[in-house]
Parts: sequence; structure tokens; C-alpha cells
Amino acid sequence: MPFRNALSASGDPVSAVSPDSPASAASAERRLVVLPEHASPRVSVVVPARNEAANLPYVLSALPDVYEVILVDGGSTDGTVEVARELLPTIRVVAQTRRGKGNALACGFAHVRGDIVVMLDADGSADPAEIPRYVSALLDGADFAKGTRFAVGGGSSDLTRLRSWGNHGLNLVVNVLFGTRYTDLCYGYNAFWTRCLPVLSLDPGTAREDRKLWGDGFEIETIINTRIAMGRLRVVEVPSFELERIHGESNLNTWRDGFRVLRAAVTERFRRRPASVRPPRSVSPLPAAERERSAASA
Repeated sequence: MPFRNALSASGDPVSAVSPDSPASAASAERRLVVLPEHASPRVSVVVPARNEAANLPYVLSALPDVYEVILVDGGSTDGTVEVARELLPTIRVVAQTRRGKGNALACGFAHVRGDIVVMLDADGSADPAEIPRYVSALLDGADFAKGTRFAVGGGSSDLTRLRSWGNHGLNLVVNVLFGTRYTDLCYGYNAFWTRCLPVLSLDPGTAREDRKLWGDGFEIETIINTRIAMGRLRVVEVPSFELERIHGESNLNTWRDGFRVLRAAVTERFRRRPASVRPPRSVSPLPAAERERSAASA
């Protein structure tokens, strides 16, 4: 199976949820994850992109063998869609309904057909070769594999000192509000089981609108992370190394988007979750060794 035993010795995942936090208070309600040893999960990679034609050759060529790749186009004018289809004829292209990374992810999630969702940036800053690390963490019992640049085996060649300080401060706010142990709140390289999508409760919309609503911007990572925590799902952090954007400039604005993240944290803490998105009642995931014994006896 292509994703088994993919974590390096320096890339061991660690839990990001405090044992006595609200996010772990009902761990017995988490869903059982048991896959036969011979089976591979179907991995869907969602790639938000707007005018990333120059970066896609580096990103798509580095992908491991996955079930599907979904490119969410934000109205590119540089031939992004054409380049993607030339590089990967099987790629599925979805058009955004609004503007912003958050809306792009919501649109991509709505079209996923696999068992696992991987969030991958199109600018070359996230290494596709790390995808097996995330899948391995999920197979070992996690519901949500959270990338972190601040663990052994992780790092960044792009993070400025100001952004690093801001990230640590926002981490502290979220960890206090939600009882979590996140180390890299604002990093968007994550993966999760498709069954977690109802907990995220993201609305992509249906009609094309040239506007950005709340949750459509870079605050999306905080919204996802806090809803996963409030959904009482098991979070495991995976070491990841952030590369510099290959071509072009980022749309991230440190101060503007930092305040949006702070607002998202406070808003989500007091948000009432609809009963329809509460996690299903079930038993905890099996440890890897027990899962293998279960598969062997099946």
C-alpha cells in the first residue's frame, strides 16, 4: 500500500488536543477507522488556484499517486486551467462561486469523491511529497492531520519574524479559548477524512458572485481548525517544511488577515453548532497495531 510507514523518524506526529479540553471530552464518540492492510484510502487533493500557471508544473509533477486532483480556479487569466489540464489530463476543474481562498476550499470540498481530503496550495510552498505523512497519521487513528512548521522535521524558508510572532500570538488565543495544543494555527497544509466535512459546515454557494463573504478569506484555516476542535475530533500535528512561493506574490496581508484570524477565533468560540453537524456516535480509532491484527483476522 503506497502510504504505509511513510513517516520518517524525525516526522513523528504529535497530538494537538489537550486531554482535558472540550475537544477531547467525548473521545469515545469518535468514529472507528479500520482499513484492511491491502487497501489504500482514496486520496483527493484540493488545490485552490488563481493565476498560478507558472507554478503548477512544479506542484502537479511532484504529486504522489492519488485518487483525484481537484483544481479550484478563482477566475484565472494566465492560462492556469489550460496548463493544469495539459500537465494532468485527469484533473478535475471546479470554478469558484465567490472570491478568496476560503470559498475556493469550500467549492473543492463539495466535489470530493475520495476518502481523504488533502489541502494543497498551488504556489509551490507546500511540498506534495509530504502527503504520505498526512495519510499515515490518518491511518494511525487521527481524524485531522494538521501540518506544523514548528516541530522536529518541520520548518520554513518563507516565514518572516513578524508573521511568526503573530502566528504564535494567535496560537495562544485559540489554545486558551478551545483548550487545544496547536503549534501552527495559520498553516494551511492539512488533511482529514472526508467524513469530517459535515463538522466543518462550509457553504460554497451556488451562484457565481464577485464578492467575498465572511469565511471566504485566509481566516478559513482558523475556522477549520476551531470547528475540528469543537467537533471533538482527534487532531494530530504532522511536521512540514514550508518552501518559498516559486513565482508571483502572495495575496496574504499580515495585519489585515491577522485581524481576520483573531476575529474568526473569537466568533467560532461562541458560535452555536447546529445539531446536524455534531460528530457521529461511535468508538475510538484503533491504534495501528490493533488495526493490523484486525485486518489479519478478517
